[in-house]
Amino acid sequence: MKKIVLTGGGTAGHVTPNIALLPALKKAGYEITYMGSYDGIEKKLISDFDIPYVGISTGKFRRYLDLKNFTDPFRVIKGFSEAKKFLKQYMPNIVFSKGGFVSVPVVRAADYLKIPCIIHESDMTPGLANKLCISAAKKVCCNFPETLKLLPEEKAVLTGSPIRSELTQGNRLAGLDICGFSANKPVIMVIGGSLGAASVNKAVRDALPKLLEDYQVVHLCGKDKVDNLLLNTPGYKQFEYIKTELKDLFAMADLVISRAGANSICELLALKKPNILIPLPAASSRGDQLLNARSFEAQGFSIVIDEDDLTPELLVDKVHELYFNRQNYHDAMSDSGQMDSISTIMGLIEQNS
Repeated sequence: MKKIVLTGGGTAGHVTPNIALLPALKKAGYEITYMGSYDGIEKKLISDFDIPYVGISTGKFRRYLDLKNFTDPFRVIKGFSEAKKFLKQYMPNIVFSKGGFVSVPVVRAADYLKIPCIIHESDMTPGLANKLCISAAKKVCCNFPETLKLLPEEKAVLTGSPIRSELTQGNRLAGLDICGFSANKPVIMVIGGSLGAASVNKAVRDALPKLLEDYQVVHLCGKDKVDNLLLNTPGYKQFEYIKTELKDLFAMADLVISRAGANSICELLALKKPNILIPLPAASSRGDQLLNARSFEAQGFSIVIDEDDLTPELLVDKVHELYFNRQNYHDAMSDSGQMDSISTIMGLIEQNS
């Protein structure tokens, strides 16, 4: 039996693509172990899948001044030693890394032991953790055509991001039933992220009187972000967060309004959902969502609204524009080369393990 170590963590976005690969890896006969931080989000997310989990020490690499910059290198060195010790004993055929700072000691230790590594970069420009791993990787998977020119030519592969297969198995009628919606009126799905996006939530709610004239709206608004004054508004359904039924809500949705996190927009691409992206502004991030969104816009997958320009009136206008041209966006996504990411990545794993 071939053995693979998966790694990645720090945020859910560094874990969910690994989870999406699990069924294909199991079907191909791989024994799977996950390496992450002692108590990071990756440990919690992986606990549902009955996979051995190995925790290691990790530290963050910062571009800004912080006292932890003096102590975290020692945590990384410790993590490298722990990863090397485990990998030397386990000797997997390959390591697949989804990034995040915990992946650095794992990938570098695997390289030290001559264990092949494949890494995946979700955003258009590689993050610092992946930059530290590129030299140790056999292949570097990416989501955007623009990323290819930022990577070593012999290593770069445009794969898209693995998405959970269950998201493609939703039932539209079940979604309508969950929300109490009519089958005769189009549905907009608004995704504000697990913590919600205050500016997006406000713009959507301010636009509701106009939107509800022509559409129904299901709003995943984030923890503690439900507006109790709107609970009984016909055609508008709010959820803080939804897990099991998410596939049914996607199946029901004709249009989606979302932030532009790499994994989220790759799900929209895989599901071929015409969408409006409202990326997190550069002041609140390293600017990756802005780049992600502009790439999708350039490829004909999305309409983009900058948060600084966001008004209820503009949102309504763009929703109408998207709806009346929705087939063009659907066709562009159908023609994309980033659709079959799991098969492409599994091919790379098989070739290099």
